[in-house]
Amino acid sequence: MGVKHLLNIGFGNFVVLSRVVGIVNPGSSPMRRLREDARQDGRLVDATQGRKTRSIIITDSNHVFLSALQAETIGQRYTDKETERGA
Repeated sequence: MGVKHLLNIGFGNFVVLSRVVGIVNPGSSPMRRLREDARQDGRLVDATQGRKTRSIIITDSNHVFLSALQAETIGQRYTDKETERGA
């Protein structure tokens, strides 16, 4: 099995890089609905450490991660990791 590259989503929390399908801002109505649906279905992971949600990360398993980091910050980390992997 290959090496799993991890994406830091803040405060010592990570997701597997290859499983990420989207990094979005949480402000719109569809994103609030996505968060609530994930909460009801048991697919929500809150990694904000009690801080304000500033981004939502969606994985290929349809899990939804909340992060206190800006979507732009996580997006840059994602891009840096992808470049590092040579993908």
